[in-house]
Amino acid sequence: MRHTLRAGLMGVLLATATLAGCASAYYGAMEQIGLEKRDLLVQRVNDAAVSQAHAKTEFANALEAFRAVVTVDAGELEVTYDKLTAAYERSADRADKVRDRIREVKGVASDLFKEWEKELYQYSDPALQRASRIQLEATKVRYATLVEKMDKAAASMDPVLAVFHDRVLFLKHNLNAMAIAALGPETAGLEADVDSLIRDMEASIAEADAFMAQMRGGV
Repeated sequence: MRHTLRAGLMGVLLATATLAGCASAYYGAMEQIGLEKRDLLVQRVNDAAVSQAHAKTEFANALEAFRAVVTVDAGELEVTYDKLTAAYERSADRADKVRDRIREVKGVASDLFKEWEKELYQYSDPALQRASRIQLEATKVRYATLVEKMDKAAASMDPVLAVFHDRVLFLKHNLNAMAIAALGPETAGLEADVDSLIRDMEASIAEADAFMAQMRGGV
């Protein structure tokens, strides 16, 4: 129950901060429910990890779907295309979420480090100040390693998505080719219909011209 109330309160405060359009308002709202920047950073990193896990699963599923396509009968091509398109789109969506989560991690981390650096000058005890600075630098080193790995994982999604996209596009063009070929017998009938339409239009225009000429002549 307490967790539910806290989650609800967080939602309200987050909405208020969002409307305010200010990072300080957001952090202030979070502090009211006991969440400091360090807590938010941990949450963001966790969110990023979860998002990457989901993306990994989605990519694996998409890969299996693509691997299953060795030869596709013409009658199954459209069904296969729809299936692989959906797999690709889910993968691309997961990739976008991963990038969003990483951006959120970087944003909170940047604000946290700035605040920490600023607060170092509030110490009156030089020994505690030095200890805190050492801790800050060590945290930055660990964070840099984390972000490097996250960025590398995110970057590795792009070539995979490119391959997926190429396969989907190739299937689409196969469908296009089949569709155009299937339209062949229909084209002649369409052309005949257009020719007939043009003749009817010309006849109607000629009739209109004749009518207007007659009106001008007062006949």
